[in-house]
Amino acid sequence: MPEKLSTEFLVNKKPIELNPFVNDFLAQVTIGAVKSLKGVDYIRNIEVSREYNDLAVNVNGEDIPITPFPNGIITSTIIGLASTLKGVDDVDSFNIKVAIG
Repeated sequence: MPEKLSTEFLVNKKPIELNPFVNDFLAQVTIGAVKSLKGVDYIRNIEVSREYNDLAVNVNGEDIPITPFPNGIITSTIIGLASTLKGVDDVDSFNIKVAIG
């Protein structure tokens, strides 16, 4: 049985309502991107946030250092996804929280 994914998504500090497809898609994209980072193995909780062009990644309560290349890929991917959602125009900041289980 697949694990349940719980996702919270804020864009420009406003909560975005997620239907089941978008919830799972955003969670899976976030998990995939974070799993590829050096030093990340076992994931139960993820928080990815961007404010003032700074991306922060936290896995299981620990901050994960991120270099410019994955910073750019993750940021562009999330902004691209967010910009397609109803009610989202410009994306200045975002915060994603994913809980697995």
